[in-house]
Amino acid sequence: MSGPADSKGRRPGEPALFPELQLGVPEDAAEQGVRDPRGLGEWVAFIRDQEMPALGATVALIHSVTEDEKSPTGKLAQAILQDAAMTAKVLKLANSVLYNPTRHGVSTISRAIVVLGFNAVAEIAVAIRVIDALLAGGVRQRVVNEMAHVFHAAVQARALAALRRDGRSEEVFIAALLSRVGEMAFWCFGGKLAQRLDEALSAGQSDDEAQMSVLGFRLRQLSQGLAREWKLGPLLQSVLDGSARAGVSEQAIHFAHRFAVEVENGWDSPGLEKLVCSLAIFAGLSSEAMREELAANSVEAARIAGYFGAAEAGELIPRPAPAVGAPEAGEAEAAEVLAMEPDPQLQLRILREISGRIAAGANLNEILQLVLEGIYRGVGFDRVLFALMSQNRLQLVGKTSLGSGAEALRQAFIFSLDGTPGDLFNEFFRNPRAMRFGPGQTSPEIRLDRLLQVTDAPCACIAPILAQGRPIGLFYADRTHPAEGIDDERFEAFQLFAQQVSLAVTAASSSRQNG
Repeated sequence: MSGPADSKGRRPGEPALFPELQLGVPEDAAEQGVRDPRGLGEWVAFIRDQEMPALGATVALIHSVTEDEKSPTGKLAQAILQDAAMTAKVLKLANSVLYNPTRHGVSTISRAIVVLGFNAVAEIAVAIRVIDALLAGGVRQRVVNEMAHVFHAAVQARALAALRRDGRSEEVFIAALLSRVGEMAFWCFGGKLAQRLDEALSAGQSDDEAQMSVLGFRLRQLSQGLAREWKLGPLLQSVLDGSARAGVSEQAIHFAHRFAVEVENGWDSPGLEKLVCSLAIFAGLSSEAMREELAANSVEAARIAGYFGAAEAGELIPRPAPAVGAPEAGEAEAAEVLAMEPDPQLQLRILREISGRIAAGANLNEILQLVLEGIYRGVGFDRVLFALMSQNRLQLVGKTSLGSGAEALRQAFIFSLDGTPGDLFNEFFRNPRAMRFGPGQTSPEIRLDRLLQVTDAPCACIAPILAQGRPIGLFYADRTHPAEGIDDERFEAFQLFAQQVSLAVTAASSSRQNG
């Protein structure tokens, strides 16, 4: 028997599990004590590789979708839908006054992409992941103060850009929101150096003086480095680099940050009055109208912070008295999660949207994505998958999926169709009909061994996709806890959504024949 386990639970000579996840940290780093990063370059690498590697992976995924000209909208929707909390936040933003002033209800991520635009939703998803990663703590009050500042500046900047009819107002919002990412990341992950800097600032040193004396560089430079590393957009990099040829977008962001700082001295401070006059000239409004606009935006900024899950920061955004709006409501809304339980109202809204899309001649991929989202979020399953038969009808292949571990499920969901009696898939395509499996629900005449080997789910159901009465594929959905089960209501809703794809296929076939 080998010697005693070390601090990481390994025994002498035992290789590390998943060595690719060690991120280059020396084996004896814990024993030696990891020194603080030194210099700007080491800080950028430290935050990127040690503290926020998951963020980098998310950003890379979103960028891979947006940079692929052939990538369908459905891939972005899938990337977001894999994270229930992110889905909730994107939908709250899509229904906010900030992004949806007409207040047309947006119930699905697919619809959010249509209403807000592909790039806007992608940028929102990246920003949500950044804010989530930075809510971990560190010098907590400094992190929250920075977030209050950037949320206020972001909403004000977007409004200023919109008043100037700048077509990049959504991009302006994200750039302003992330323009102090280095400051926030440092206060979150800076450890003892962050505490030293906090003490220097509390002692009365200016920001630049304290940062140079403690760190040897300015935190703005850290924002520049992280923005480049994570490819957070050319507008943000232009703002951080201080381009001499600032356009309307950059000017709106700079003005908004100045306002967010100045208003902390009070809405009636002399400095603010002078700045409001400058903003009014920039936006083409009277000073009175500009002040009303700024006041309304401050209330909206507190609400938007709540939508991102940063309600504590929203409470610190200065609003004129008497305060209007309710950031507490934003906090309650942001705390909502997408529980995997049936939501009849959401089901109805998605079914209506599917019907409208079919009538409008939408392509099958759009319908498919909505059906997947309807089954996953509306009906309430842990995983949902769409599979198609191969052209020679000898194989069933998983094509797209949603839920925890759904990508691994999709890759493994490949089954031969050889006509073997009693096998689930052979029997299913011989006599296509909706089926469910679980304690007391599985037919004794059907063997599930191949399915269970891939899915390992005690409760599941399948439903056929038909083209002119002939099966071409199926939907699969499951619940991974045996006590949850699949009741009649959930099973019927699952079938209803699955039928929509068959209807869409029939409509598309009729359209081609008539064309």
